[in-house]
Amino acid sequence: MKGGSASSGGTDAPSNSSSSSSRTKKPKYSKFTQQELPACKPILTPGYVIMIFTAVGVIFIPVGLFSLFASESVVEIVDRYDIDCVPSNYSSNMLAYIQSTATNKTCTRSLNITKEMKSPVFIYYQLDNFYQNHRRYAQSVCFSYTIYFEESTCDHRHRNLKIAFRYVKSRSDKQLRSSKYESDTKDCAPEATSKGFPIVPCGLTAWSLFNDTYGFSVKNKALEVSKKNIAWKSDKGHKFGSDVYPKNFQTGELIGGGKLNSSIPLSEQDDLIVWMRTAALPSFRKLYGKIEVDLQVNDQVTVVIQNNYNTYSFGGKKKVVLSTTSWIGGKNDFLGIAYLTVGGLCLFLAISFILVYVAKPRPLGDPTYLSWNRNPAGN
Repeated sequence: MKGGSASSGGTDAPSNSSSSSSRTKKPKYSKFTQQELPACKPILTPGYVIMIFTAVGVIFIPVGLFSLFASESVVEIVDRYDIDCVPSNYSSNMLAYIQSTATNKTCTRSLNITKEMKSPVFIYYQLDNFYQNHRRYAQSVCFSYTIYFEESTCDHRHRNLKIAFRYVKSRSDKQLRSSKYESDTKDCAPEATSKGFPIVPCGLTAWSLFNDTYGFSVKNKALEVSKKNIAWKSDKGHKFGSDVYPKNFQTGELIGGGKLNSSIPLSEQDDLIVWMRTAALPSFRKLYGKIEVDLQVNDQVTVVIQNNYNTYSFGGKKKVVLSTTSWIGGKNDFLGIAYLTVGGLCLFLAISFILVYVAKPRPLGDPTYLSWNRNPAGN
């Protein structure tokens, strides 16, 4: 009995060990699973760190200086006109002035050229406190049809709030691209249809098109404003169809911003294309046109403005901007200052590390004791 039991126990032992080894979760050895593939494992000695910081500083500081000088070479004239273009008898009620169809919206401004402006001189309109990409546009239930509604009453508060939440998505990119999607207005409420027919282009974004106009002259000689190539070529070629024409636009009871020529396809409506590229920030500029002649020092540029666009209902600001450009674009000191700041900080750290290394040097450890050097094969 004992012998049989021992014999049985002896035959079971090898089978148990073989089954346990076959069920092991240990992965098959490979350099990939053991993270032993060739890799760069730099040892950041004080010399290397000082060299890296010095190289960054030496490169960044000249780039920052060049960028700052380029920005300073840009000539820019900014004129805010939304308040000064309101007659004095409407100064206490600017909203009534802009909403009235009986008031004269023509305004004349004079700009003094302090430095020579080489052509092309770019014309921008600038809007401040205008959240073009903000879903929650309204701040109170009595906000006047978001921005533009010509009859501001609290009876429209529910509709206003709905519009405020849908401003960003209130457009149809399919409809803009092709005429076969003319009826695709599901995302365009409340400006989706007019008298049962689809609006093209639909949505609040197009409906709120900027409609102030500018005319320029110097010494009683009119300056031509060119609209050529003010919109992105990719937008004209791919986002706005040549077979899509405005239909039922600004024909409803609620009139927003500018109107469109129904005989010109959307791909040629440059002002609309520029406007439809939604701005990310509440203060933004959009290109209005270009002046193709030089403006000389002390020239007095007369600007005749049609002040049509309503920014008074939400405390917005309107400005007209004349600007030249440089190799980095318009006037913007941030890029140069950022490069100078990073470069200066890196040089400061490099000098600090040199002083610390000279004053209190530390002996370096032997890299042969590092784990990957002691056991490179993983065995």
